[in-house]
Amino acid sequence: MNAFRKAVEARDTEAMAACLADDVVFTSPVAFAPYPGKPLTAAILRGVMRVFENFRYEREIIDGPDHALVFRTEVNGKEVQGCDFLHLDENGLIDEFTVMVRPLSGAQALSEAMAAQFEQIQAEALEELSS
Repeated sequence: MNAFRKAVEARDTEAMAACLADDVVFTSPVAFAPYPGKPLTAAILRGVMRVFENFRYEREIIDGPDHALVFRTEVNGKEVQGCDFLHLDENGLIDEFTVMVRPLSGAQALSEAMAAQFEQIQAEALEELSS
């Protein structure tokens, strides 16, 4: 998943979205229900890029179509360690995207920061769906 990692490291949200399958399912570390579809997932990723500070991938683990990208970042001054678990479809696009983070204080900071982004995320997703 080198293309996605490069897009994230370059903070290129268009290139990130290009790596997503239309039917991608995003599972958040701070929400129970998964978020379906490329427009919403792409909008969530743009929101994440607005709240993550000093983001860096530390390690990548690959097992066929499954990839784990271990990262560190900060959210509102709290250190967050996490992992993006990605599954690629037969076209090499991400069709499953699950994020897990630790410690609890970092997860809480992420939850609060993303809650503040949610109205903008919804508006961006709706705009993409209507165009």
